[in-house]
Amino acid sequence: MGKIIAVVNQKGGVGKTTSTVNLAAALGQNGKKCLLIDLDPQGNATSGVGQDKRQGKTVYDLLIGQAKPEEAVVKTAFQNLWLLKAGLGLAGAEIELIELPRRENRLKAALAALRPQYDFLLIDCPPALGLLTLNALCAADTLLVPIQCEYYALEGLAQLMDTVRRVRRTYNPRLDMEGVLLTMYDSRLNLTQQVVAEVKKYFPRKVYSTPIPRSVRLAEAPGFGRPISYYDRSSRGAKAYDEVAKEMIKQNR
Repeated sequence: MGKIIAVVNQKGGVGKTTSTVNLAAALGQNGKKCLLIDLDPQGNATSGVGQDKRQGKTVYDLLIGQAKPEEAVVKTAFQNLWLLKAGLGLAGAEIELIELPRRENRLKAALAALRPQYDFLLIDCPPALGLLTLNALCAADTLLVPIQCEYYALEGLAQLMDTVRRVRRTYNPRLDMEGVLLTMYDSRLNLTQQVVAEVKKYFPRKVYSTPIPRSVRLAEAPGFGRPISYYDRSSRGAKAYDEVAKEMIKQNR
């Protein structure tokens, strides 16, 4: 039975989509079947693996009941990596979901048939704590929180964790913390070390030992529709995500 991990942080620009795409690809290269679920209306995870969000069935069609799960999944060009793509209709999905029964569990129901086919199912959530993110948290076993090593790193985390507590209490009591991933790491800066210390104090024993460095190559890769490990496997970013993937696999044996 595959593990469903929601990658979530309502603050934008923290490397959430970058981490979801590259971690999914790294898990695939480490022999794990992985389903990447693009729940962000911007669709950057979809284009980040070279897929066109304007064509075919999407996660939006699943949420509103217009497609079966097996109709929406596409195989990417990358090893052990499949995709549920975002679509243009996802931008208005929150309004449509309000009228539907069990609106917070639509994604969970859609993934039930797919879950046994994969080792990991990674959900790229929108940078907001709305109904789409609520669907991800209700469907997930755990959540992964990317945090950038910058001044405002912890801003909004209290709100996120409050939302998580509410979801546990009302919808998904088994929701747990998978881990915290430090992104945009620059060891030369004193600020970085201060942020790392604060994050580790806030999330004891939940911070991945390998941080994700600032990297031009990481920023370039989405423009070519390729995860970093396929764009430049020798780059620092590719090596970092490979280490995080290995750490995640070890934790989930």
